Amino acid sequence: MNGAVRDRILVANDGSEQSLETVRYVSSFLDLNRFELVLFHVVTKYPESFIDLEKRIPAYQYRIVSVEPWEKQQQKAVRECMEKAEAILMDAGCPNEAITLKIEDRKIGIAQDIAAESRNGYKALVVGRRGFSNFKDFMLGSVAEHILGLVPIPMWIVTGGSRPIKALACLDGSEGSMLALTHIADVLDTSKNFEITLFHAVPGFHGFRNLVREVFSSENDKTAIEQIDRELDKAAALLEPSFDKARATLISRGVDPVRIHQKIARGAGSSAHAIVEEAEKGEYDTILVGRRGLSKAEEFVMGRVSRRVIHMAKDKTVWVVC
Repeated sequence: MNGAVRDRILVANDGSEQSLETVRYVSSFLDLNRFELVLFHVVTKYPESFIDLEKRIPAYQYRIVSVEPWEKQQQKAVRECMEKAEAILMDAGCPNEAITLKIEDRKIGIAQDIAAESRNGYKALVVGRRGFSNFKDFMLGSVAEHILGLVPIPMWIVTGGSRPIKALACLDGSEGSMLALTHIADVLDTSKNFEITLFHAVPGFHGFRNLVREVFSSENDKTAIEQIDRELDKAAALLEPSFDKARATLISRGVDPVRIHQKIARGAGSSAHAIVEEAEKGEYDTILVGRRGLSKAEEFVMGRVSRRVIHMAKDKTVWVVC
């Protein structure tokens, strides 16, 4: 791609070991010859928790002078982490000119600053789910969730140690789920080893029955249950064209058909629960969900589902595509 303009992917880096795991994850499947990786760090003069305390308790400000050693330690850790991340990418075959290290001072807050940077023409934002301590886990988890509501681009929330060998692509026939498939097909290096399963969960009557069990008696609801089961079968059948379209989309972008699978889970209590259950059972590393539906109501529902999946699938990497 000499002289060609590369699409850029923003990789948030907080100086932790998780940041390196995030870079390893990206390098394991991304077509490194087509993208520029921007490793981005927001410099804080002292911990976010100190900033919050200073805002709430002005008398606490005098304690800030004691965190100067923390600031120096963080600067050193970030520099070292950035250099290690750059080395990981280069070892994976990423050209040196396709790697950018970007360090900026905190302006508003970590989440807001990362979100603001993501609006500068990036194809995706990558963040780690965890940091290097229990307190860091809490802070970074909060940052990742906060960012999700601020960014206008696909966001990959990476769990340390995962590799995109098996991806569960959630399909519901909406615009959002098809955009998610297009997105993963556009960034994959099709020469690398991976599998994609197209997945849809058809709600089961047992969950609905629990909500309205006072309406039907155990003696008289058999006919109603059978009727709803038939409707659910029809709903599953109606999704077949979406599966065909999704498969064709992946194949047209160079994905080997033998790497594409599909599955419909029937009787799901909730979409998020069914997605996470299938991801655990099938030992998937990555879950792909769309956030934009065909209507405002669907967009609200898909946003709710993606957040629940993120919370429930703590040991999985989750891509939320909008």
